[in-house]
Amino acid sequence: MHDEPVDFEPYRSELVAFCYRMTGSVHDAEDLVQETLLRAWKARDRYDPARASVRTWLYRIATNVCLTALEGRGRRPLPSGLGVPSDDPGAPLVPAPDVPWLQPFPDARLDVETRADLRLAWVAAVQLLPARQRAVLVLREVLAFSAAEVAEQLGSTVAAVNSALQRARAALAGVGDAGAVVEPDDPETRAVIRRYIEAFEAADVPALVRLLADDAVLEMPPVPLWFRGSHHYGRFMERVFAMRGTGWGMRELTAGGQPALAAYAPQQGGGLRLHTLQVFTVTGGRIAHNVVFADPRVFDAFDLPGEIDADEFRRER
Repeated sequence: MHDEPVDFEPYRSELVAFCYRMTGSVHDAEDLVQETLLRAWKARDRYDPARASVRTWLYRIATNVCLTALEGRGRRPLPSGLGVPSDDPGAPLVPAPDVPWLQPFPDARLDVETRADLRLAWVAAVQLLPARQRAVLVLREVLAFSAAEVAEQLGSTVAAVNSALQRARAALAGVGDAGAVVEPDDPETRAVIRRYIEAFEAADVPALVRLLADDAVLEMPPVPLWFRGSHHYGRFMERVFAMRGTGWGMRELTAGGQPALAAYAPQQGGGLRLHTLQVFTVTGGRIAHNVVFADPRVFDAFDLPGEIDADEFRRER
């Protein structure tokens, strides 16, 4: 059907972003894209450019790969999606490794133009949808495929696609407009994050609290514990500095179009060891949400060094 070579690599990053939106896992997304490209390579002699573009054809394969992978799987949540907030900042920090936690998206590794629909709150909400509704929502709303194209990709009808999209929109009505997300390079957002870094590195809890919204949320997968309110947030940070000491180092990055920090804790004898990856939601000049990841698999996805030299770090700053 198609005699010319077909180059799939230009589509890899956007396919990873699609599979991430479907699964909530960067590692799963990369594996599913590898499976997609392998299937496409094996079927390349059957690709017909008169019926669909390479991109549309690849998304049809990727969609079916994702739907098969999601059969029988539960959703990937954040702690705030599992229960009520704690009012005890001194509660034991017991990880729940059996929960398939939602992971953040590593912006620096993957060249994706639009990141608003990669933010944690949106992806967490999408995880609540049935898999086919999830696919319809992402393909129609994020990737702008037509209803006819999505029907072809899913082996369905236009009427069924439109009905699924309507139900998905209704389910996500309270999540907000993805296009209204403030970008990490917004000057006000950058200023807030810089002040947060200064306060964190100085172990200045009152300064941290002044940067928070009154109902700020702090959660820490794989620990299911989470807190709501600047008071509880501040008390928990007092505990962190009491346990881990002062002299932290913070590096800026972004995750799913949100500002993020890699936090390095001080070690005995010098040096800084990677402790957490923190992903922020900043609204109205205040930090409204901080999701703190301590999973080494998340660190690997962001290519973060496990240790850094404290003196070298401060010279760079």
